[in-house]
Amino acid sequence: MDTKPDRHGDPKGNAMTQSPKLTRITGNGDGECDDNDCPNVYLTDRRTFVVQGDEFKGLRVPDGESAVEIPEGVLREAVLALGW
Repeated sequence: MDTKPDRHGDPKGNAMTQSPKLTRITGNGDGECDDNDCPNVYLTDRRTFVVQGDEFKGLRVPDGESAVEIPEGVLREAVLALGW
């Protein structure tokens, strides 16, 4: 049986109904964007990532989906925070 999570993080393919718990792994950790500390990367309790950043308009995505553009340094910071 395939136990890989679907694109919503559920290994059985069921839609997730509760919002995941987020842990900020980049930035100053206060969740605010008033001191030029955005974009940021968050890790969910489902082991998925949420990326906060400026809207990227150079790609058409399906309704209900988004794409954000983040600097290379933010991903590097996330990787270092996770010890990869």
